[in-house]
Amino acid sequence: MSEHIAVIEQAGVLEIHIDRPDKKNALTAAMYRAMTAALADASDRADIGAVLFAGRGDAFCAGNDLKDFLAGPEGGAAAFAFIRAIAAFDKPLVAAVQGLAVGVGTTMLFHCDLIYAAPDARFVMPFVNLGIVPEAGSSLLAPALMGHAKAAAMLMLGEPMDAQGADRVGLVTAIVPADQLLDHARAKAAALMAKPPQALAVTRRLMKGDPATLTARIDEEARLFRESLTSPEAQEAFTAFFEKRAPVFRRG
Repeated sequence: MSEHIAVIEQAGVLEIHIDRPDKKNALTAAMYRAMTAALADASDRADIGAVLFAGRGDAFCAGNDLKDFLAGPEGGAAAFAFIRAIAAFDKPLVAAVQGLAVGVGTTMLFHCDLIYAAPDARFVMPFVNLGIVPEAGSSLLAPALMGHAKAAAMLMLGEPMDAQGADRVGLVTAIVPADQLLDHARAKAAALMAKPPQALAVTRRLMKGDPATLTARIDEEARLFRESLTSPEAQEAFTAFFEKRAPVFRRG
């Protein structure tokens, strides 16, 4: 387990807390591996009926720790392993989101069933801004959920969406006062745990539909993501990010 991922069990609910508040809960390879292991453990155990994701501090998750991610292939491999694990997870997933949810901090939510957001939640998918492409099936799931036009604003322009906007397009289940957020999400996870498990599992599977299409899109995104990382556009975007300047992209 990573020192920045806390796993808590409460009455049949496994809670995964992203616990790196000084870095806005940006994810490292070790953190991805810890979350993937926690999901595998929850999937294998009959006594765990639901999983709850939460972030410590004033942010849910600021996405990848770019320095860690770009240090070598390990970061990308761990990230894509987590994406495949959360997409394939077969039990209910609940999320409590406050503050920033950037990159995978947003795309992982497309695989959750109940998402509760604090009023200050802010969802951002800035992949194109970094010269890369979407991941976690978001290029398929975002347009299906919110329509092409809203998804294009997020995925093509990289525009953020606030909690109210996310509520309107159905990205979140409800907006909850910040001081009640975690308790509310815990109560809903406990309510899921109390339901007939087989009926709940079948209902969730029917709602999710055929997984083959999603799996194929996640694999396609992963291939294109890896290719885009080495592109001149991505190199300029990442260099500009670390140099705290506006990137300059060449055309033609």
